[in-house]
Amino acid sequence: MRAAYVGWRVGRVVLALTILLSSAIASPAFAVSDEAILADRPPKLLSAYGFFDDMARQRPADRVVPFSPATALFSDGALKMRFAYVPEGKAATYVEDEAFDFPVGSALVKTFAFPADFRAPDTDVRLIETRVMLKHENGWQAWAYLWNDAQTEAELKIAGAKVDIATIGADGDALSFTYAVPNKNQCKACHAMSGEIVPLGPKARNLNHVIDYDDGQANQLERWRDEGMLEGLPDLAALGAAPDWRDESAPIDARARAWLDVNCAHCHRREGPASNSGLYLTWTEPHGPALGINKRPVAAGRGSGGRLFDIKPGDPDGSILNYRVESIEPGIMMPELGRALPDDAAATLLRAWVESLK
Repeated sequence: MRAAYVGWRVGRVVLALTILLSSAIASPAFAVSDEAILADRPPKLLSAYGFFDDMARQRPADRVVPFSPATALFSDGALKMRFAYVPEGKAATYVEDEAFDFPVGSALVKTFAFPADFRAPDTDVRLIETRVMLKHENGWQAWAYLWNDAQTEAELKIAGAKVDIATIGADGDALSFTYAVPNKNQCKACHAMSGEIVPLGPKARNLNHVIDYDDGQANQLERWRDEGMLEGLPDLAALGAAPDWRDESAPIDARARAWLDVNCAHCHRREGPASNSGLYLTWTEPHGPALGINKRPVAAGRGSGGRLFDIKPGDPDGSILNYRVESIEPGIMMPELGRALPDDAAATLLRAWVESLK
């Protein structure tokens, strides 16, 4: 199977990257190393896995398939390129509301990058880190690799790293901040569910939409099924889909719930690290106190800002959720990991959503 290639998404824009890839069309196909994926100790260099024919251009190797969730986790605005690999002869199993059940030997790969200027996000892009999740017999292993200045290789960073970013924001103003590459424990903080590391992105509702491949457009779920890497997929007509939270044609409730599901629910769920908060923000959680509506916080500490309810319908200024999402102060801001900048557009959406609640 030769994986089709899709450009990465920046906001609402899908960048095909066909220009970047055109010179690589004739390159030989590289094979993924199943031995590297299943090794007891992770390779020191990203190239050892063989995930890419062209690492700098993020051109995937044979059997490495790009994917793009409808709504993505905010990571200081980083561009993200995602790929999935399932060993030949095996397939992931469809799961209704959670990430697919991947077979041993599978890998999920995500590269974080920043452009020199967000007004031209597909040019002069600097790769920062690539995170890999590897499915072993005893569960998922998660590792982060830091790219070198020459953009030719990425090196394993178990203890994480700090990277100074200097770019131009979408508004044309200079933007500089320190980006955090997570350490091993921080990976667990977001990917832990019921005591185990699990993937977060490859869920049916997040992938049930059409994206651009190099051979045309296709629904991602159908592509995975047709490539033989996903089994048990129901009829698409019977499946729901989470919207792109930036899609203003979608209902505001669905947009807000999609953002909360992706950015908050990995902790704020009954099986997650923040289960003791009693605040559950998963996509399927019905409206009510467990979703935070008219719910008083378990602990009214500094993080509440003196507010009395997680979500006070019609009053974002009186809602702890809005207060914490809008903050960038450690100990207050939510999510508490993975960002140093505010997600202003999402904060605006969540304000409008809370104002709409009765």
